[in-house]
Amino acid sequence: MKQELLFSESGARLESKYERGAHTVGVSMWEFEWKPKYGYAMMQNPEKRAIVSACIRQAATRWKIKIIELNVQPKHLHLTAKIPMTMTPSTALHKLRGFSAKKIFEVVPNFRKRYPRGHFWSRGKFAASLGFISVEMANEYVRNQDKHHETVW
Repeated sequence: MKQELLFSESGARLESKYERGAHTVGVSMWEFEWKPKYGYAMMQNPEKRAIVSACIRQAATRWKIKIIELNVQPKHLHLTAKIPMTMTPSTALHKLRGFSAKKIFEVVPNFRKRYPRGHFWSRGKFAASLGFISVEMANEYVRNQDKHHETVW
């Protein structure tokens, strides 16, 4: 019974977990990974790493993406984020990478020496969805819908 309440009851328990829109209820959480173009270790310096982190956070704020965790490594970065339900992961990545690259070049003009065309990030990227429930719990919930709604076939 507890699992059914977790999924089907709307109320205070779901308000803290799920985002509510005019016609949407849910959460879209993702893990993202990408690296600078050409494999340069541009973020080895702690000061530059902080600048890159700040630019990514500024991009996230602008596009209403909530960063849960951000880890900038010398040659790549990892981040977990909650994106709006109306935004695809690909769009979120595009906005984070594009806006942050523009800001990075504004703050650190010397980066232009390595990236004369203004493309700071490589084309490659990784994205994986995250969630509050396991696949087994979701499958069990779907299987039990007839019983939950008292559907008679």
